[in-house]
Amino acid sequence: MIPDLPANIDRIKGFLAEDEAEALYAQALKSSRSGPILEIGSYCGKSTIYLGLACRCNNGTVFALDHHRGSEEHQPGEFFHDPQLYDPGAGEMDSFREFRRNIDDAGLTDVVVPLVCSSAAAARHWQTPLAMVFIDGGHSLDAALTDYRCWSAHVMRGGILAIHDLFEDAYEGGQAPYAVYRMALASGLFEAVGRVATLGLLRRL
Repeated sequence: MIPDLPANIDRIKGFLAEDEAEALYAQALKSSRSGPILEIGSYCGKSTIYLGLACRCNNGTVFALDHHRGSEEHQPGEFFHDPQLYDPGAGEMDSFREFRRNIDDAGLTDVVVPLVCSSAAAARHWQTPLAMVFIDGGHSLDAALTDYRCWSAHVMRGGILAIHDLFEDAYEGGQAPYAVYRMALASGLFEAVGRVATLGLLRRL
């Protein structure tokens, strides 16, 4: 059982299965003893809450990176579009208000630092070593490659690279995260240390 998990966690918008969330929490609990954690793709904050609760145990920090304008699949007319997150005034999807409300309600405003921008913009002058990076952003090949190339080098030795939505079979899901997972293994910089459903965990050598 995860302490202080919000009673409404199952109603928070997100795509993280319960077993994946528990594995993410357990890994973040270990990793946050060594340094901060970066999450790429926060959406409405469901996974951020699991990471944040783990980090709070170690007086740690989660950098939650998301431009909050949605990935390709969240846009109007696409399969995962949510009309409740669409801002008609701006004519764009906007998940930041929902994200901020969920983080506030979970009592994690002193643990979670939102970075509301693109992955490339945030990485441009980044210098802080990261104990864990969780890639769960856009699932196009370009977006997934950008996230990996921008952030994999910032994972400290012994740190964890976690990648969500790994599907070997194209009929089950998009292939970009799995391609990045295989790229990380082929680089010789990472070794596989665990897999829970579609969540893959690698350790920086």
